[in-house]
Amino acid sequence: MSDKVWGGRFSEPTDAFVEAFTESVSFDQRLYAADIEGSIAHAKMLCATGVLNDEEVASIEAGLSTIKSEIEAEMFAWDQALEDVHMNIESALTDKIGEAGKKLHTARSRNDQVATAMRLYLRSEIDDIQGLISNLGAHLSKLALDHADDIMPGFTHLQPAQCVTLGHHLLAWAAMLERDSDRFNDLRKRVNQMPLGSAALAGTSVSIDRNLTAKLLGFEGICDNSLDAVSDRDFVIEFTSNAALLMMHLSRWCEELILWSSEQFGFVELADRFTTGSSIMPQKKNPDVPELIRGKTGRVYGHLISLLTIMKAQPLAYNRDNQEDKVPLFDTIDTLKACLCAMQGICGHLQFNTEAMRTDASQGLLEATDLAEYLVQKGMPFRDAHRIVGAIVREANSRAIRLAEFSLELLRAHSELIEADVLTRLTPEGSVQGRDHVGGTAPPQVARAAEQAMKHWNSKRQGD
Repeated sequence: MSDKVWGGRFSEPTDAFVEAFTESVSFDQRLYAADIEGSIAHAKMLCATGVLNDEEVASIEAGLSTIKSEIEAEMFAWDQALEDVHMNIESALTDKIGEAGKKLHTARSRNDQVATAMRLYLRSEIDDIQGLISNLGAHLSKLALDHADDIMPGFTHLQPAQCVTLGHHLLAWAAMLERDSDRFNDLRKRVNQMPLGSAALAGTSVSIDRNLTAKLLGFEGICDNSLDAVSDRDFVIEFTSNAALLMMHLSRWCEELILWSSEQFGFVELADRFTTGSSIMPQKKNPDVPELIRGKTGRVYGHLISLLTIMKAQPLAYNRDNQEDKVPLFDTIDTLKACLCAMQGICGHLQFNTEAMRTDASQGLLEATDLAEYLVQKGMPFRDAHRIVGAIVREANSRAIRLAEFSLELLRAHSELIEADVLTRLTPEGSVQGRDHVGGTAPPQVARAAEQAMKHWNSKRQGD
């Protein structure tokens, strides 16, 4: 006969290979705090409904608190034969307090128990991640304010396009981060719904008070359908999807930092502490940390596909496939938090070469659009202005000169609408100053936006 807690109907013990193949305690033990929190609330609810008495609840709570302390002191012996974190803790509790420990699992199943523990765990991790996002957003906003009037080339297709400011560029990074924060905040509402009380799939005939349990655990609501409650992993997939988007943003920033730190750009220098050297080339200073963030993005993408695939063909309700959700979720959390911390460190020690940025912004023909818009403001249709400035660009290329080096006479040869006031527009400073509107690159607008962003992120940090 099997010696498992569920072994009453089995006539032989579990094969040793199957025991090792099906265990999850090697990775789900990190749910211990959430599992214990859920069990204490469940016990208090069972007491309120008359299933347990006060003495039994006190014994259960004391036993679970002791087990938690043992786990945190690394003095708890995890047993693979007990399969998962839940059975390990329950077995240890029964060993410590006896019969009361056996009563704790009344009116619940591991199906709703693990779903509850994962939601409690993920809720806490989302709060931690939001704190990291807010810290990074506040730092980016401060950097943007510091560099509100430092001019650099803006790019499309990785080709110099128009003049912007470094502050404006950094605020674009912060804008991505704000959307990420909003997505996690929205997700948290869906995570914060309680499945406990659904039992295996159909609820329980034992008298329970799910509203009380939800209140004790800080859940905002209760999962209404017991079948869905135990088998739903949308919240895990949605978290990983949000993480993938955030990692994509971090990867884009890292790509720019990698490019900007190259000798060909020379826009920024990464601190030595966030770079490495070469085993053969003494002169090398490699941007390994940004490269690894860029690489780890693919790792998170893989976890998202893995989770979608795990769930794609599961019939209702719970299936053991769902055990495979934890490794990708846990690794996504670890990877995301590590990359956010790394990004904060990188951004905290950047040395921007604003002179090189300004020099690059003055090369080429980045003021061409400004010249076309100047003609529009003089009354010319935009398409005509575009064609005329295209001809001026062609002439500039043939003469190997910049637009600012054109004489007024040469410019007027293309259009008599051009007057002396155009000359102030054909400089990097004139270009960015001309875009003086909300969302534009004019330094006062950038400074205003940076200050607003700082207030936003700092208020979120206080909320955290």
